[in-house]
Amino acid sequence: MSRPRSPWWVVVGAGVAAAFGPQLYLASLGVFVDPIAADTGFSRTAVTAAASVGAFGMAIGMLLVARIVDRFAARYLLVPGFVLFAVSMALIGLTPANPVVYLVPCFFVGLFGAASIVPATRAVVSWFDNNRALAVGVVTGLIGLGAALAPLLAGALIDAVGWRLAYGAMALISVVVPLTMVTLFVRARAERHVRGRLVEQTRVGGRDVSLELPGLTFAQAVRTRQFWGIAAGLGLVGVVVTGLQVHLVPMMTDRGLSDDQAASLLVVFGLASLVGRVAGGLIIDRVHGAVVGPIVMLAPVVGLFFLDLPYAGAAAAVAFIGLAFGIEGDLLAVLISRYLGMRSFGRLVGSVQAAFILGSAFGPLLLGLGYDTLGTYDPVLPVLMVILVIGAFLIATLGPYAYPPVAGFDQLAARDELAASEVLSDVAVRA
Repeated sequence: MSRPRSPWWVVVGAGVAAAFGPQLYLASLGVFVDPIAADTGFSRTAVTAAASVGAFGMAIGMLLVARIVDRFAARYLLVPGFVLFAVSMALIGLTPANPVVYLVPCFFVGLFGAASIVPATRAVVSWFDNNRALAVGVVTGLIGLGAALAPLLAGALIDAVGWRLAYGAMALISVVVPLTMVTLFVRARAERHVRGRLVEQTRVGGRDVSLELPGLTFAQAVRTRQFWGIAAGLGLVGVVVTGLQVHLVPMMTDRGLSDDQAASLLVVFGLASLVGRVAGGLIIDRVHGAVVGPIVMLAPVVGLFFLDLPYAGAAAAVAFIGLAFGIEGDLLAVLISRYLGMRSFGRLVGSVQAAFILGSAFGPLLLGLGYDTLGTYDPVLPVLMVILVIGAFLIATLGPYAYPPVAGFDQLAARDELAASEVLSDVAVRA
């Protein structure tokens, strides 16, 4: 099996492939709302319910993939995942004017789309120890860039061929681009398998080389304080930031901004989160996550104090919130690998991400209930600040890394991936 010229090609391949995965569908859904409603007679609620149904399917898919991702070669999960995701998206364009039938392929878009996320993350992380957060940040940055461009692509296709064929065209793109990237570039370091199932030992030059990874088993990990601290701490931030993202436009129009000004704040949010993903990776690789994490998680608290007129102040506040959202994605993979190790990395990350997807519904619900009950968002904002402080405290008290970076690992892995395996095997034995 040939190795890419550089592990960074794995990062590029995984990021570009994922940009044409579930985010392509979710980020472009808003562009399809009016065309679908006009053609089928569906209400906007019925059309946008696809996002919730897809998220539910993705959460289930994450849990299923998480159980096998650490036991199978990445491509054996990524290739069928992308193919089935694309087929499901194409089927949306074939659904009749029945809202229940319309939601069925939307569920499978999420279910199969999950198989395009966790295996790619695991493959990328396997190559990096010294620049792990940066590698994850570049991947999530490419996904964010794809999400920003998805509405433009969808809009052009709808104008050209209508919404039904637009889904078919997007499905075709979601097969061709990701499968090309995965086939050419994406695989885990020192990945040895028998018909897709990974082996823990290989024989090279007459000697046995252990491929065992350091870390806790899933059962051991979920009994640790660190696992629940990471899941709860980052989960609380996700609840707050997701809620703010969904309610940002009506919140700011209530405060006096025009519709266009309020909508432009979402662009500021997206750009800030994109910067946060890459810049956060650079910082987290050099400063302990239990130090960076709380500082970043408290940034939205500062933002909430200034989330008011004039427009420039509101834009700066939203930028703080967007930065936190971007860096949070880097923190999850890094904290899991540093505190719990790589042995069950895929299952741990997949399980926590599934919980995040389900939990993200509570943020918009909290702000929505607060507004409907009190007639304003203002009394809810202090509650959000308290939630952020609790999340920051949980991350700040995780303690020292159990599996700190191995000096020079990235260079060794790029030069001789099996030699890097021996280093990690020694760490596993000592642990």
